[in-house]
Amino acid sequence: MPQVRLFPLKPGHGAPNIHAMFTIEHDFDATVITLVDEGAPHLQEDVTIEAFEDCVVVQQMDLMANEVVRITLSLTQLHDLTAALNLPEGSYRIRREKP
Repeated sequence: MPQVRLFPLKPGHGAPNIHAMFTIEHDFDATVITLVDEGAPHLQEDVTIEAFEDCVVVQQMDLMANEVVRITLSLTQLHDLTAALNLPEGSYRIRREKP
């Protein structure tokens, strides 16, 4: 995985060669992360990820349908997705060891 350097954005201060921007907010019952698409040439709407105690909600505005598309993942599904991102093509079953 490539090395990533983070540059906290402060009012009036730019960061060199910004290739991605996101925000993190800690609310009472969730952590909210917003991913801003600054890539070119086909920009997508911002993606908002809300991490709750028991699930993660990913949402993005669909301009063609004029509605917010929302996907709710259980924590198990989120762990499976994390594992899948690092595996080659194929079918897998994750065996979880009981503590």
